[in-house]
Amino acid sequence: MYVFMALTFVLGYLCIACEHTLKIDKAASALLTAVVSWTLLVLGADQILPHLQPGSDNTHFVVEELRHHLGEVSEILFFLMGAMTIVELIDAHEGFTVITDRIRTNKRVSLLWLVGLITFFLSAALDNLTTTIVMVSLLRKLIADAKERWFYAGIVVIAANAGGAWSPIGDVTTTMLWIGNQISASGIVMSLFLPSLVCLLVPLVLLSFRLKGEAERPAMDEHENNANPTTPFESNLVFALGIGALLFVPIFKTVTHLPPYMGVLLGLGVLWVVTEIIHRGKNDEDKHPLSVIGVLRRIDMPSVLFFLGILLAVSSLATAGHLVQVATWLKDGLGDVYAINIAIGLLSSVVDNVPLVAGAMKMYPLVSPEALTAASSADAGWLTHFLADGRFWEMLAYCAGTGGSCLIIGSAAGVAAMGMEKIDFMWYLKRISLLALLGYLGGAATYIGLASLGA
Repeated sequence: MYVFMALTFVLGYLCIACEHTLKIDKAASALLTAVVSWTLLVLGADQILPHLQPGSDNTHFVVEELRHHLGEVSEILFFLMGAMTIVELIDAHEGFTVITDRIRTNKRVSLLWLVGLITFFLSAALDNLTTTIVMVSLLRKLIADAKERWFYAGIVVIAANAGGAWSPIGDVTTTMLWIGNQISASGIVMSLFLPSLVCLLVPLVLLSFRLKGEAERPAMDEHENNANPTTPFESNLVFALGIGALLFVPIFKTVTHLPPYMGVLLGLGVLWVVTEIIHRGKNDEDKHPLSVIGVLRRIDMPSVLFFLGILLAVSSLATAGHLVQVATWLKDGLGDVYAINIAIGLLSSVVDNVPLVAGAMKMYPLVSPEALTAASSADAGWLTHFLADGRFWEMLAYCAGTGGSCLIIGSAAGVAAMGMEKIDFMWYLKRISLLALLGYLGGAATYIGLASLGA
């Protein structure tokens, strides 16, 4: 059963990658992969989970693990749905014109750099998933051709992941390390800002040689604008409240210690009440497109279900021990902390980075200064990397955060962009993956170079 679980995941992954060839939606493949993986795990629990006591209720253990992982996955899904609803509500009120009206250039290269840098810094303040949702929505206002928009969406994915890596609240894996005390907020910003910036600059420079001319903006449909009766005051108010709600999420989490999705739901609830009040005097036909109920129909639920399936499938591998086995192989086979992290980053483009980082945190425990002092001289050099703000943890944050850009389904940002723009997996693989890989390796080389200089 243990081997069958791995084969099931590989087969499901291939079905997702060949979605357009098979003409089967990726959400269906992901959900089937998740259910089959957990079914194999519960049926073969006695053989797969040898660490349990013989005669214990292994079925009960698997079910409890499923509920535990479903709780973690649900937090991400509720956050995703709440953020997408807020963004769609801003879009329904044409609030993004506040930004798009200020982007005057139509030159493809200038637009590429503006979008990339805005995404990079916005992702550090919000998070890579929310930023991707916001920026892809903005791209629809700036670029008419869907296929051309894919290039910019690819840069958004790279920039969002790079920007999230150097901020303690910008990426869920960096947040995990921050909460676990493996890294400090100031330490991670100082150590990873430059490598993360290089990760973005390499694809930007390379793409700048390929993009020429000017991009065509979408035509304004006056009839559609008139059919959506919203005033400049309403647009600006909803835009300010929406962006404010998203920016407030990390503050809410820091103050209350509640999960981020609670902050998003708080913001959504406030926006819901405000929009009901400002549109209460309008007739139902005009009010409905501007209400939360109206925009909920625009949420891409297949992408949410895909996210549910792929995360549950990966969590089954984490429960069965596949990920710990991979971490052990990395330690024994590679040895060097930089090589291990680069490999983990590349793996995160295939499987979700959250369980990979969680597995690494369990496989390589945090070393205290007292333990380092008591260690032998032969072990001290290796253990130094595992102190708080050690090289291993800092580079793990970078690699796990940015490595997922190499494949479109390798990160939450990529999954969101894929769902919103219907980006083809193979198109991304051919056009963007190499750029992302070169940026990823460039940033890693920058970190290693700075570390060797003692920076």
